[in-house]
Amino acid sequence: MATLNLLFTAGMLLLLLVLAGRVALRLDQSVIAAYILVGIFVGPYAPSVGGVSLTLVESPEVIRLLSDLGVVLLLFFVGLELSLEQLFSNRTRFARAGAVDIGVSLPLGIGLGLAFGFTLLEAAFVALIVFNSSTVIIAKSLIDLGWIADTESQAILGVIVIEDVITALGFAVLSVFLVSGTDVSTVALSIAWSVLFLVVLLGAAYYGSGLLERAFDIESSELFLLGVLGVAAVVAGTGLLVGVSEAIAAFLVGTAFGRTRHTDRIERLVAPSRDLFAAMFFVVIGLQTNPALLTASLGFVVVAVVVTTGGQLVSGTLAGRAYGLDRQRAVRVGCALTPRGEFSLVIAAFLVTAGTSPTLRETIPAFTVGYVLLTSVLGTILMRNADHLSRVFASLTSQNSSDVS
Repeated sequence: MATLNLLFTAGMLLLLLVLAGRVALRLDQSVIAAYILVGIFVGPYAPSVGGVSLTLVESPEVIRLLSDLGVVLLLFFVGLELSLEQLFSNRTRFARAGAVDIGVSLPLGIGLGLAFGFTLLEAAFVALIVFNSSTVIIAKSLIDLGWIADTESQAILGVIVIEDVITALGFAVLSVFLVSGTDVSTVALSIAWSVLFLVVLLGAAYYGSGLLERAFDIESSELFLLGVLGVAAVVAGTGLLVGVSEAIAAFLVGTAFGRTRHTDRIERLVAPSRDLFAAMFFVVIGLQTNPALLTASLGFVVVAVVVTTGGQLVSGTLAGRAYGLDRQRAVRVGCALTPRGEFSLVIAAFLVTAGTSPTLRETIPAFTVGYVLLTSVLGTILMRNADHLSRVFASLTSQNSSDVS
C-alpha cells in the first residue's frame, strides 16, 4: 500500500508540474518559477483550504537524490556549452565585457547584503546569488526570440560563461570558509585541497578530452547514457568528499565532454534526464521554502530586484558596448542578462543544509526563491521588449543632448 501511495504521489506531482508548466509557457514565462511554486503549494508548508491541507509531499528527502542529480546535470550542461577554445580566442573582447559586468554587479550584491545588516560572509553569498544570470532561461529565450544567430548572443553567452566561472570559484572559496569556520590553518588546508582538486579536474578536462572521447565511443545508446551519468555523478560525489560543491565539479566535467565529438549525442540522449531531474530540483527548492519566511523577506527581494535589475541593465549594456556592439544590440545584452535561476538556487540549496546561522539557512534561501521568481518573470519581459527599450533610451539621450545645447 505504501508503494502505491508513493506512486500515486509521484504521479500527482508530475501532473501538477505539467499543468503549471503549460500555464507558464502560455504566459511566455520560464517553467522554473512554475515548478518552484508547485513545490511551495504541495510541500510541508502548504496552505490549507477549508481545513484540508494541500500538502502532497511531507518531506523533500523523498526526492532528494533526484534533485541532487538535477543539480549535477544542470551544471554539467552549462559546462558542456562552454567552448574553451572560443573563450580563449576571443578572450580580449570577453574579458572587457566580463570585467564591466563583474565590476558593477558583484559590488552591488555585497552592498545590498551589508545594507540589510548581514555579515561580510553572508553578504558575499548574496552577491553571488544576485550576480549569476540564468543560463537555462537566457538560452531558451535567445532561441525563442531568434537572437541565437545574432552577434549579441556571442556577447551574452560569453558574459554568462565568465559569470559562471567567477561564481564557481567564489562559491568554492566561500563554501570552504562556511564549512571550516575561521580557523586559519583549517581554512588554508581545505582551500588547498579544493584548489588541488579543481586544478586536477580542469587539467583533465583540457588535456584528457581525447581519452574521454575514445572511452565513450560506445555504440549502445543505453550504455552511453549510463556512462555519462555515472561519470558526472562520481566526479561530483568526489568533489563533495574533498569539500568542493558537486555543482562546480559537474560544471568542469561538462567542459571536458564539451571538447569531445560526443556533444550532440549527449544533448540528444541526456537532455531528457536533465529536464526530469532538474524539475525535481526546482520542486525541492519549493518544498524547502517556508512562505512565511518568503513573505518576511519580500522587502529585501523587491529592493534587490529594483537595484540589481537597474545595475544589470547598465552593466550589461556597457558590457555589450565593450564587446563592440551597437546600442540596440548592447541593450539586448543588458536585458538578456537580467534573469537569475539555476546557479543561484544551487547556492541557496547548499545554504539550507550547510548554513551555520538562521540567516544562511533560512533568510537567504527564502530571499533567493523570491528573487529568482521575480527576475525570471521580469527578465523574460525585458528581453521581449528590448528593442523598444533601446528606442526609449535613444530618445532620452537625444532629448538630453538637445536640452544641453
